[in-house]
Amino acid sequence: MISFSPTEEQQMTVDTLNRFAAGEMRKIYRDCDETGDIPEEIIDRAWRFGLLPGAIPSAYGGFGDHSAVTGALIAEELAWGDLSIAMHILCPALAAFPLLEHGTEDQKKTYLPRFCGDTYHPATAALIEPRPLFDPFKPSTAARRDGDGYLLSGEKCYVPLAAGAELMLIYAADPDGTVQCFIVEKPSAAKGLTISGREKNMGIKALATYELTLKDLSVPASARLGGEAGCDFTRILNHSRVALAAMSVGVARAAFDYAIAYAKDRHAFGEPIASRQSIAFMLAEMAIEVDATRFMSWEAAWKLDKTTDKPSTINNQPTMAASLVKRYADDMVITVADRAVQIMGGHGYIRDHPVELYLRNARGFPAFEGMAMI
Repeated sequence: MISFSPTEEQQMTVDTLNRFAAGEMRKIYRDCDETGDIPEEIIDRAWRFGLLPGAIPSAYGGFGDHSAVTGALIAEELAWGDLSIAMHILCPALAAFPLLEHGTEDQKKTYLPRFCGDTYHPATAALIEPRPLFDPFKPSTAARRDGDGYLLSGEKCYVPLAAGAELMLIYAADPDGTVQCFIVEKPSAAKGLTISGREKNMGIKALATYELTLKDLSVPASARLGGEAGCDFTRILNHSRVALAAMSVGVARAAFDYAIAYAKDRHAFGEPIASRQSIAFMLAEMAIEVDATRFMSWEAAWKLDKTTDKPSTINNQPTMAASLVKRYADDMVITVADRAVQIMGGHGYIRDHPVELYLRNARGFPAFEGMAMI
């Protein structure tokens, strides 16, 4: 039976991150969005919370166990502070969690201890491709056998922190069409991999994302995640979709919080605009949608935690739950952020208030496949 009450440890984590988000992330998020730069100090302070080492077993240098439910709570709270900063903080999980769940024993022992040190370890993953109607289950990026290794060719986009990453996972289709994952160290120096200039995005402007061009990038057979057995890509995508759904809840909650505070403070015709039926109903619907999506994301995360040893298929419960909540959350966050702008009228459209930033960030969620992981 799923419980809707976080454990004592989970609640402590949420409370700590809420204070961090309110006290530190909220102080700099606008400057970060304007300049496109996130101070290293705030990333270092977030790293000292031990969010990633706390999800890695002691056998690999960590001090905890991987929990998708805990990850969903963390993702929501950080995204409530700011989506760009949250994605930057959690970016190493794009490599660490697939390695933890699907890597060979040698791969785990080689790479996971790197994420358990005292300093932030920049790592990332490349899934999305710059083409219309991109389907993560049918990437154009191809992996073909070449002697004892593989050659990877294709294009990727929206790859966070690619220029400075020390480790990158690249998703590609093998000759039979199965999506596999390949580990690349020091990608900026890899022959056959070109990292473009930084992308100019509508939202998440403080997060550095890049396009990649792969032209016969050679990787050894040992770089294939899971070895010859490969990885369960559907399960990896499930973890990403639930993470993004939880982040969308955080962004939507931030928009709702700001809109309701404004509506209570803003007076027209001698009364707060929140007392106007049209505004009150809109706020009520926003609150319902935020809570509904949160509970859906918790349920999907709980199902992932309960099926760690079962191969994922398109029809199994975790996959269905992850797909549904991602689809629902994509619409929800855009609707809630847009209504926050509407409630504030002309004030919602200017940068003196954060709701226009929330709307820009929210609009990207349908395209953010594989950009977060719990």
